[in-house]
Amino acid sequence: MLKVYIVNAFTRDDFGGNPAAVVPLQHWLPDDLMQKMAAQHNLAETAFVVSVDNEFSIRWFTPTVEVDLCGHATLASAHIFFSVLKFPDQKIKFHSKSGMLAAIKQEDGSICLDFPVNPPTSTAMPPEIRQGLNILPGEIYTSTFDYLAIFENQDQIENLKPDFSMLAKVEARGLITAAPGKSSDFVARCFFPQSGINEDPVTGSAYTVLAPYWSKKLGKKKMSAIQLSSRRGYVNCEWVNERVYISGHAKTYLQGEIHIN
Repeated sequence: MLKVYIVNAFTRDDFGGNPAAVVPLQHWLPDDLMQKMAAQHNLAETAFVVSVDNEFSIRWFTPTVEVDLCGHATLASAHIFFSVLKFPDQKIKFHSKSGMLAAIKQEDGSICLDFPVNPPTSTAMPPEIRQGLNILPGEIYTSTFDYLAIFENQDQIENLKPDFSMLAKVEARGLITAAPGKSSDFVARCFFPQSGINEDPVTGSAYTVLAPYWSKKLGKKKMSAIQLSSRRGYVNCEWVNERVYISGHAKTYLQGEIHIN
């Protein structure tokens, strides 16, 4: 029997943000079993976390694949260890496929993720993105995992109607889209049909790409963002040298037990 928690990340709302499943483990389960569990949960990500000498190792699975970096499920995991499992320190260190990550408990109840920066570089627009979007971006960039498309204004982001079958052919984890915001520094939407998630409600790892882009564009280090999915997510980010600090709130929605042989 295993404990499982479902947490809405980057929100204070019972039905907002991005829901992630968090499964604390004593030791790693077989990869195929963790993948089946993630498919059963059918959320954007399930995080599996193993405690190692007061630090933690973390892995993330979508319903179809394991991914190398996930922000919202890391935020959700930190929330569970801070608020439910009563981890005594104010900082949690996570060993991951993307190196050392950290989560820091803030005085206002939010959690700040310390992630490696992933600055985008300008590139030619893949034909699959050109054909997969009903509104063409003004700029296109690439990063370690994703493409980044920059639009002129928030209305264009809100009015995107992607052809997911076409975007699924893009040779990347997915596509981040962003524009200046009306009530925040910038807004974003993220599409990952390659990973089994047509539109991700809130994508913490995307801000390792977005923070350095908008920091240079706006001439500021600290920025506010809204991810304009139907569930909405609210993110604060800061670019500091080789790291990006990504902050948000989280709320436990469900806790239960997994019964498997």
